[in-house]
Amino acid sequence: MKNNGLRIKVYLKWAVGSYLLAFLIITSCSNPFAPAEADGSRSGSILLTEQKTPEEVLQNFQFSYTFKDSLVYSELLDSTFIFLSTDFNESPPVPIVWNRDQELRTAGKMLRFFNTLDLTFNLISSSVAETDSEGEPTRIDHRLTFTLTLDGGTQIPTLIGRVIFTYVRRGERWLISRWEEPL
Repeated sequence: MKNNGLRIKVYLKWAVGSYLLAFLIITSCSNPFAPAEADGSRSGSILLTEQKTPEEVLQNFQFSYTFKDSLVYSELLDSTFIFLSTDFNESPPVPIVWNRDQELRTAGKMLRFFNTLDLTFNLISSSVAETDSEGEPTRIDHRLTFTLTLDGGTQIPTLIGRVIFTYVRRGERWLISRWEEPL
């Protein structure tokens, strides 16, 4: 009878110690599923940034497409976001205009539909559109070219196009407020 009591005490100590050790290991580890954050020390990798420059916004844009992450994508767009394009499938061509909500729905469908998305931006020109009272930019326009390959380009040819992004600064972060596909 004494032996059973001793065994139970040893078992309880072992179980409590095991759970405590497991708890410490789990809480001290970083999340292996969380994306890396940019620290400037790695090149050639797609990392999330804090969007402190329009270029960092583009990096997060590329990340959202590569990893099909609609949450990251939603963090790129300002609440005043507007998308402007032209539907050339209609005769005469019809303007396409939609807001942030429609853009997020459309992008979400695209991110779910395709298995892989490979996006590359190339800056053509940049211009400061507005500055604050201290001369710091609050709105910047970027003219860009892009290359977008969907599912390795096997079914749909690689898309090559031009875009004008207008960024606005909100505190320390930059966001896209306008996406225009020029004629």
